Amino acid sequence: MKASDLRQKNAADLTEELLGLRREQFNLRMQQATGQLVRPDQYRNVRKDIARLKTILREQEMQNGKAEVGS
Repeated sequence: MKASDLRQKNAADLTEELLGLRREQFNLRMQQATGQLVRPDQYRNVRKDIARLKTILREQEMQNGKAEVGS
């Protein structure tokens, strides 16, 4: 997942993708707790993807806020 690709999406798509990543994070956490997690690095990658998505959502929110204040 690249930030440049995510910046081209709108907020609704990003929110939907964030929800999917949170579900995946939960599933990986349950697999880890039961000892069934095959690739432990997946959990870390999902966490980073969530952070990346949240950062881009916040950037878009700030841009929309500046546009409204400036008008």
